[in-house]
Amino acid sequence: MRVVIQRVKKASVIINKEKKGEISKGYVILLGIEKNDTINDIEWLCGKIARIRLFTDDKGLMNKSISEVKGNILLISQFTLFASTKKGNRPSFTNAAEPNIAIPLYEEFIHNLQKALGKTIETGEFGAHMEVALINDGPVTLTIDSKNKE
Repeated sequence: MRVVIQRVKKASVIINKEKKGEISKGYVILLGIEKNDTINDIEWLCGKIARIRLFTDDKGLMNKSISEVKGNILLISQFTLFASTKKGNRPSFTNAAEPNIAIPLYEEFIHNLQKALGKTIETGEFGAHMEVALINDGPVTLTIDSKNKE
């Protein structure tokens, strides 16, 4: 399982010309689910997201977690995070989980992250064509992969 976390001032997602989700200060998280991902990947990543300190303190150091700043999260599913570009010019997505595996894991990820944060998060829609708008703050953007814990 892989996430891209972007610290934002605000963000929104539009599906079929309708706003599905919107947040103020917080994170936009792009979530990629791989074939062999499990609940263990979800639990580890959600804990990491809840605890990681990407917001600045009064000294300008990244010392505050999303909970400490009462931030929000917009979660977007994104199978393209597992694209392989080793051969040719067209990416391959064979490592991304098929919907029958990915959807239940995506839903569990939402539940687990909400539990870890103690609040509801905003989401896109699995498999939908989405327009995501954001104002990146910093910019601060990083990736975390549950298969690279060490």
